[in-house]
Amino acid sequence: MKKNQDMRSRLDRSSRPSVRGWKKQNHPDFQRMKTNASVEMGWGRLIFGHTFDTNEHLAEAIRAEEEDQRDIAFYIRDPHVVLSIAPDQLFLDPSHSYRMWSHDYRPGSGHYQAFHVRRLNSRAGAEAINRIYAARGMVTCDPDFLLDRHATRLRTYFVAETEADREIIGTVSGVDHVEAFNDVEGGCSLWCLAVDPQANAPGVGEALVRHLLEHYFTRGREYLDLSVMHDNDQAIRLYEKLGFQRAPIFCVKRKNPINEPLYTSHQPAAGLNPYARLIVDEARRRGIGVQVIDAEYGYFTLQTGGRSVVCRESLTELTSAIAMSRCDDKRVTHRVLKAAGLAVPDQYINEKPPEDPDRSWVVKPARGEQGVGISVDVRFGEELDRAVEIARKECQDYIVEEYITGMDLRIIVIDYKVVAAAVRKPPVIIGTGEHTVKELIKKYNRRRAAATGGESQVPMDDETLRCLKFNGFDLDSVPEAGVDISVRKTANLHTGGTIHDVTAKLHPELVRASVIAAHAIHIPVTGLDLMVPDVSGPDYHIIEANERPGLANHEPQPTAERFIDLLFPQTASAQNKESEAPDGPICHGTI
Repeated sequence: MKKNQDMRSRLDRSSRPSVRGWKKQNHPDFQRMKTNASVEMGWGRLIFGHTFDTNEHLAEAIRAEEEDQRDIAFYIRDPHVVLSIAPDQLFLDPSHSYRMWSHDYRPGSGHYQAFHVRRLNSRAGAEAINRIYAARGMVTCDPDFLLDRHATRLRTYFVAETEADREIIGTVSGVDHVEAFNDVEGGCSLWCLAVDPQANAPGVGEALVRHLLEHYFTRGREYLDLSVMHDNDQAIRLYEKLGFQRAPIFCVKRKNPINEPLYTSHQPAAGLNPYARLIVDEARRRGIGVQVIDAEYGYFTLQTGGRSVVCRESLTELTSAIAMSRCDDKRVTHRVLKAAGLAVPDQYINEKPPEDPDRSWVVKPARGEQGVGISVDVRFGEELDRAVEIARKECQDYIVEEYITGMDLRIIVIDYKVVAAAVRKPPVIIGTGEHTVKELIKKYNRRRAAATGGESQVPMDDETLRCLKFNGFDLDSVPEAGVDISVRKTANLHTGGTIHDVTAKLHPELVRASVIAAHAIHIPVTGLDLMVPDVSGPDYHIIEANERPGLANHEPQPTAERFIDLLFPQTASAQNKESEAPDGPICHGTI
């Protein structure tokens, strides 16, 4: 009991230093500390509030935030006073603060087979950090700033890199307070912990946090502080698991468009799924009225200037019943696209193709969505019969389609322009040598659900069991550490697949074919599924067209912005219009 009381006492003393009191006493420690200290972070400044001599000077510093930046004022002694100075410009950040003391830290015993943690050391790594920042809705940085060799003792950047393909899947940064303002208490802090939402390796966040802790504690730092949003349950569980303790530290930020969700009401989007919420948030940002009709099924109305549009996620009244029916029935989609001169796979309807031991097939219901009832890479015999049975549970009519190998590519077309493209990959679990396949799938599902708002999980169904059996495993198998196991053949997001942006790499022929397909179906918003050997090459087969694509899956591409531009062109900003230049994120196709 006494130990806990001592700990709380230390937290109170160290997290609320009485700088003004030290000054009055002419304390020698205070003479060594820098005053009015801040650190440039690339995305904004860290402003160390307890180093400011007056609250007025602190408020003035926070209000001096530059455009498109996100300053954070940390260690605020009198948040209520600072806010009272400029209540129309400042707000109290709804975050929790945590601290780890060096003498309380216990190193982990785990060894990570799938990845390793290292320092940031290349421009490609800096660009990968920005990719992860953007995917997590964070402000990006100039790569040259991240690679500034002169600030390596002040700012430290670590990345998690996969062993197999050297891909950056996570990042964390730290600030040394001794370097920043001659901190007499020898502290440091953690910032910008971010893991790629598509990463399938377990333990990335924990490994990055531990690496940063051990880096600073080896250098003799006494404690490490961090700030985390109050509703980021996944991160809070991680920090508390590692032994961090809540600290009475407050942050103040400036009201700006980036921070707007933190100080404005989100009632219109309450209860909506991520696909509807993305659109509603963009509409609200432009001052468009929102009325939620049915949150559970994603129905809402957008209204401004006398114009009203009913939406179900990305499906609107602009999509005709004819266009929707062409997408809904995969047989019709195939015919329409083939008639337009586009490449499509061979297809058999309600019948089995001629037996060929060298070919494999995709079996799917003629109507359906979200990958339900689909079996991929199916061979003749009992396997084909079973796949047909699975498909017919979803729809009486079924399709047996030529299995095209390659990358599963989703292309988003809005207003007959390609806005985003992403490669979708089937879910893969990684063995630990300790957990069963069933346990690994559950862990994988928790990570995917957290990354997608509960939209992506591997189902424990016949198709998963078939894929496991094909790879020599079952649910009770304990795979060796580092072994990759594909648990589905399909890359559908709703059945656990991951999605990776490739918009900038898209070949012009793929852009052209996608625009032709959208015109052939006569649909203003669609997600086209293609199989391609290479996204930077011209070859393709179009598999399906979706009338209600999930725009949230393609962040940071401006899918929601272009969707609202289509519905309410008068609200499009000059910046949005300029982005339609050839070197912008939108790709134009010609017919």
